[in-house]
Amino acid sequence: MVRIYLETLIHAPCKRCFDLSRSIELHKLSTQKTQEEAMAGTTTGLIELGEWVTWRARHFGVMQKMTVKITALESPHFFQDQMQRGIFKSFLHNHSFESQADEQTLMKDELFFEAPLGLLGRAVERWVLKKYLTRFLAERNSLIKAVAESDQWRDVPGME
Repeated sequence: MVRIYLETLIHAPCKRCFDLSRSIELHKLSTQKTQEEAMAGTTTGLIELGEWVTWRARHFGVMQKMTVKITALESPHFFQDQMQRGIFKSFLHNHSFESQADEQTLMKDELFFEAPLGLLGRAVERWVLKKYLTRFLAERNSLIKAVAESDQWRDVPGME
């Protein structure tokens, strides 16, 4: 199993960062390169505890589907999504938010995943997927940061 850990300091309140990270619309915007689309389950607004979404996206030139469910949520400091169906053997993403001085938030991503196909899958995890998913998360976090630190967050559906 592979672990990816990222920290992003955002100059915005914790609740705003937490909610933006749960936004289906903002996720779609951050994944335009992969043509990600919410096709079933919670397809708009802020995803909540117990809700699920099926994403369809193009990765490595192939259209794929993955269904994730919000399996834990403690507003505004933590939520977890876990793959229910998809190409990975396992996929678990912890999202943590810590309030800092001057209305800043330290956003932490901890992603655990495991590829199928035994030994071949483990090689792909280490040599391809870890780098790919780290970049994918970093790009998503850059957009969350940019939106949270500007007035753009007011235009995101479900934001107060």
